[in-house]
Amino acid sequence: MLRYLTAYQLAAHPILRDSMHRDRAVQFRDRLKWDVNVDADGFERDEYDAMNPLYVIWELPDGRHGGSMRFLPTSGRTMVHDHFPSLLGDTDVRSDQIWECTRFCIAQGAGAPVAAALMLGGGELMRAFDLTPLLGVFDARMVRIYNMIGAAPDVLGSRGKGRDKISVGLWAYRSRDRAAVLRRAGVSSAVSEHWFERSFGHKVKRRTAA
Repeated sequence: MLRYLTAYQLAAHPILRDSMHRDRAVQFRDRLKWDVNVDADGFERDEYDAMNPLYVIWELPDGRHGGSMRFLPTSGRTMVHDHFPSLLGDTDVRSDQIWECTRFCIAQGAGAPVAAALMLGGGELMRAFDLTPLLGVFDARMVRIYNMIGAAPDVLGSRGKGRDKISVGLWAYRSRDRAAVLRRAGVSSAVSEHWFERSFGHKVKRRTAA
């Protein structure tokens, strides 16, 4: 199931928290060979984890991490602004209503529906909090995943070529995309809304969009 937890709330779920940071180390350091910080416990963390971000996490039946994304409002510090500002061009993306999404991570063996469920969670945040849109930096391998899920971004800028290509994009909320992502995740709208209400204590507001 999907959980929506801030870093402070995640501290009350040590199995979920620790397995998330270990899975991030496996994905980003071991598999993708990124230059990331991994501590003595095998946890991948960075400075943005210390800023009380909101995590959307797929929790497995045994309480461990199956996949996750991290969100911060662009009115404050973000990875895109700190490390990839040249890819934004002239686009102004500093707003409480534009959130950055980073650290898209899938646990080994979790499967494609988990990736779709995470994108569904991002869409539910857009519906609930009138976010317009989401901002994210992604590498070349993610383009295929986003297209497969049915939630491709509008690319603002890129650098590099082939497997080394890095891009920044925006995700707008579109009801037709939500329907496609629900199908891909194998989740009903009612169940997705139940997960959201369980985390936040209120229902996702109904939102009309293209």
